Parts: sequence; structure tokens; C-alpha cells
Amino acid sequence: MTRPIELHYWPTPNGWKIAIALEEMGLPYNVHLVNIGAGDQFKAEFLKISPNNRMPAIVDPEGPDGAPIAIFESGAILQYLARKTGMFCGSTERERIEVDKWLMWQMGGLGPMAGQAHHFLRYAPAMEPANDLPYAKERYRNEVARLYGVLDRQLAHHDYVAGPYSIADMAIWPWASLWEGQEQTIADFPNMAAWLERVGARPGVQAGRALAADQRSNLQDDREAQKVLFGGRR
Repeated sequence: MTRPIELHYWPTPNGWKIAIALEEMGLPYNVHLVNIGAGDQFKAEFLKISPNNRMPAIVDPEGPDGAPIAIFESGAILQYLARKTGMFCGSTERERIEVDKWLMWQMGGLGPMAGQAHHFLRYAPAMEPANDLPYAKERYRNEVARLYGVLDRQLAHHDYVAGPYSIADMAIWPWASLWEGQEQTIADFPNMAAWLERVGARPGVQAGRALAADQRSNLQDDREAQKVLFGGRR
């Protein structure tokens, strides 16, 4: 019997990626909430698993050699789970390369740019003192729009980003689903809009997105969480 994977998680786009993957792959897992607004990510026991003090992270008690293995970085976790199960990573080398391309596109492009858009459009203006920076807002709003244009053109010829449904979709969908907070106009990206609905209708995606949803807070109003998340390095 497969032993459960230990998922260290908080309901954010990066956390949703792994919850979705575990649901889609049918892997048993236990949830350990890492309240990033309260600073749980800086606790010594978590840093042993994720030295970059970021979640999500997993511990698989049945690693590649039968011994436990800890993995951080959501893209690395997705690749590991896909290899472990043989699911959602392509069935040929060409398909695997295509999946990896779009996964890296999310990790190096959409995720960071959308994250900065959220920060400067929503959170920075609500901080004390307010940091309402027009250049930063326009910079990241425009870059997210450019990236969604890339995605929309890819989806003009594919139902899913890399061909068959894959971990690339699982990585991109959580960030793209928050397009409103990034101040995007979804009508500009009709293929992306249809894909958002197509992926969002999957039971595994719905279950992963719903995990600990009641714990998700509004950072615009939570001054203490702002200090923890945006107050500088530790």
C-alpha cells in the first residue's frame, strides 16, 4: 500500500499546483498547513524541508530508493510526481520536452510576473505607508498581458498547453485563474478563457483548489501578515 505523501501547504497559487497534482494523480497525502502570514515558513523544522523558506514542499516516505525524500520548489515537485506516477508528463520524448518547456515558462515567467503584478497592484498600495507606484503597476500589468498573449496563441491550436493535459496545465492554471487581480481583460484572450473553464471543470482541479480554502485571507487588510511577507529577509 502506498504511504501518504506529506504535503506542506498554504492555499496560494503555488500551493494549489501541488494539491491539484496529488488529486489528479490519485496519490494519498497528509496536509501540514504552513501559515505564511504567521511566519510558519521560517520555523526550523520547515526549513529542514524547504531551505528557501517557501512552500509548497513535500516529503515522500517512499522516495526513489525506498527512503524518504524532501522536495521543495513547485516545478520540481510536479516533475517528481509525474515521473513517480508516469502520469501527465508526456508519453514520448517530444511530448516530455513540450511539457518541460511550458512548465519552465510558468516557473520563470508567468509565476514571478503575475506575483509581482499582485504585489504592486493590490498589496503595496494597501500597506502602511502606502506604496502606490505607477511605473511598477504598469510594468507588471503589461508583462502579464504579454505572457497571456503567448499563452492564448498557443491555445489557439491546442486544447491544453503542451498537447495532452499535463503538469504544465496544473502549473499555469492557478496563476491564470487570478487574471482579475492582475487587472487583465479576459476578452482579449478568448482561447485562454476557454482553457480556464476546461481545466477548471476537472474534479481534481476543483478539489485541489478547494483545499484549505477557508484559510485564505485578504492580505490587503492583514497588517501583521504584510509585515511577515513583505518586511524583508530573515
